[in-house]
Amino acid sequence: MADKILICGVDEAGRGPWAGPVCAGAVILNPLNPIAGLNDSKKLSEKKRDKLALLIKEYALCWSIGWASPEEIDELNIRQANHLAMQRAVQGLSIAPDLALIDGNDAPPLDCRTETLIGGDGIEACISAASILAKTARDAKMVEYDLQYPDYGFAKHKGYGVKAHSDALKRIGPCPIHRMTFKPVRAAKQQLDN
Repeated sequence: MADKILICGVDEAGRGPWAGPVCAGAVILNPLNPIAGLNDSKKLSEKKRDKLALLIKEYALCWSIGWASPEEIDELNIRQANHLAMQRAVQGLSIAPDLALIDGNDAPPLDCRTETLIGGDGIEACISAASILAKTARDAKMVEYDLQYPDYGFAKHKGYGVKAHSDALKRIGPCPIHRMTFKPVRAAKQQLDN
């Protein structure tokens, strides 16, 4: 069994939005229970992602979600907050991995060996699974925030910088889940303050 190393896929969702947390997924898949249809979450429909997320949670050896809040993003910067979310996701696994395969080219410090893979969410099934869990968890969280802050359209755009979001920011300013260090949010706040 010594040759069987436990590989965990790690990916995040929500680096670019102006509002909401950043979310990371970590997944160790079961090689005896492969899940068909895994791919980069951005290439899948919402319905397909939701279906796959349930299968991942059921059939993976273990999985975990990690978060970094808008406050942590503002305090640390998005890169460090992203690392924090990934660290929390990996630490939350019930089985410690030997290796973490991380989507992109920037690995956080972890207690196991790490390798980065650009476009990994479309190549490695474990990273695809992590990508799907991060995206579905973050989307669900933004839908919850939409009930709390209905004037911004979070359920629709998930906090990304679309015109409707920009218009709402200019009209009513930022809410508590906005990332104040992000330029469009700062600009909207300054405009309303003046």
